[in-house]
Amino acid sequence: TQNSHTAKTVSRKSLCILHNPRVSSGAENMKIILLFLFIAPLPNPDRAEKDFSSFDSAASPETKSRFAMLDDVRILANGLLQLGHGLKDFVHKTKGQMNDIFQKLYIFDRSFYELSLQTSEIKEEEEQLRQTTARLQINNEEIKNLSQEMNSKIEDLIQNKIQLQEKVWGLEDKVTKLAIIQPSMQETKEISSLKAFVEQQDNHIKQLLKIVEDQHVQLDRQHNQIMELEDKLNHIELQELTENSFMGEHTEPEAISFPVHNTTAGTYRSDGPAPDCTALYNSGTRSSGVYTIKPNSSEAFNVYCEMKFGSSWTVIQNRVDGSLDFNQTWDAYENGFGDLNEEFWLGLNKTYSITKQGDYILRIELQDWKDNKRHIEYAFSLGGPETDYTLQLSRISGSIPNALPEQTELRFSTADHDMDVINDFNCPENYLGGWWHSECEETNLNGKYVAPRSRGRLDRRKGLYWKPKKGRYYLLKSTKIMIHPTDLKSFD
Repeated sequence: TQNSHTAKTVSRKSLCILHNPRVSSGAENMKIILLFLFIAPLPNPDRAEKDFSSFDSAASPETKSRFAMLDDVRILANGLLQLGHGLKDFVHKTKGQMNDIFQKLYIFDRSFYELSLQTSEIKEEEEQLRQTTARLQINNEEIKNLSQEMNSKIEDLIQNKIQLQEKVWGLEDKVTKLAIIQPSMQETKEISSLKAFVEQQDNHIKQLLKIVEDQHVQLDRQHNQIMELEDKLNHIELQELTENSFMGEHTEPEAISFPVHNTTAGTYRSDGPAPDCTALYNSGTRSSGVYTIKPNSSEAFNVYCEMKFGSSWTVIQNRVDGSLDFNQTWDAYENGFGDLNEEFWLGLNKTYSITKQGDYILRIELQDWKDNKRHIEYAFSLGGPETDYTLQLSRISGSIPNALPEQTELRFSTADHDMDVINDFNCPENYLGGWWHSECEETNLNGKYVAPRSRGRLDRRKGLYWKPKKGRYYLLKSTKIMIHPTDLKSFD
């Protein structure tokens, strides 16, 4: 009876522990099981004999007590079974959580390793660019010193030439005086030798002037390369910042697939207007401003020439403050509009008359509202009015990701001319300004001028943006599109 009472007590305690949420460890449960096994009632021999002697009689109290103990055992066994199922579910759940943790750790390790590799590559590229810039600066200094020496020599030669000219004038006077008198053989030889010497000095001076001009051209190219490298270095440093208006991958110059034709970069006859701004630069013009040009087979018209990078660029679009509405008709975009000293669009017809003279580079300069400046250059071809001025691009270089389709014929369209080009792509009819549309892109440098305070989605899609296909919006403060003739040999 005492054992039965103890077993019942242990059973109740075991069940309470099993149903108690505070019990979390399997070790405590095992202790309870072992305790139960030790205190389980053992059969008494005397009581067993008594049970056998009264087998036919009514059941004794001990027999009833023994059946009650078996019930408790069943209850305990049921509790232990539930405990086992609970432990099994807990183990499976823990394994699943551990597998998830290990998988996340693996993904984190792999991402960290890839970021480390990219950081190392960026640092190596930055170091190479710094070394190249240092070498170019040293070469630039050497060329400057050489140019100064040659200028000094040229000044000396010019002084010698002046002295020789004075002597020649004196000799001419003597020759005039001796015109009546027959000169002696010695005087004739002296005059001939002096003339030969003067001609030799003139040729020498011309050669030196040619060398100086070549040195100036080389200096301009070196300066251009240094500016490009500084642009690339600034671009790499900007990649390490978390917030910037302009962020993009550095792109190396790509091969150009356009053929090479004759260009207008040479000289022109001084009795008429130049064919483009580069010809003006080569003739000695060095100041940016409005000039009159006359391309081949075209009427003369005014353009804005920007002198930079050791040459001159013809500006075909300029936007600085939004003072001019670019939501114009097809005729306006074809003939041009605006003030060449402020905001303007040169005109598709005028641009085509320039570019059909040869191969040209298209340069787009962008500035955001934090005054960060970026650019991109394309080799391009522009069709005539019969093709709706179809544009085809091939990227050369730049410091911002490309946002215009390459190797694709893009037709120019406005709201009143060939809007089907846009509608074929089911684009919303809210694009403002003429542009070379290809699909529902966000890039339209002739769109509405929008300040950063405008946050509406409709205004954003109408605004002045640069939007790469896989990238973010770049809200622009100013844009400039320029063209420049080239033989493209430096990009092969």
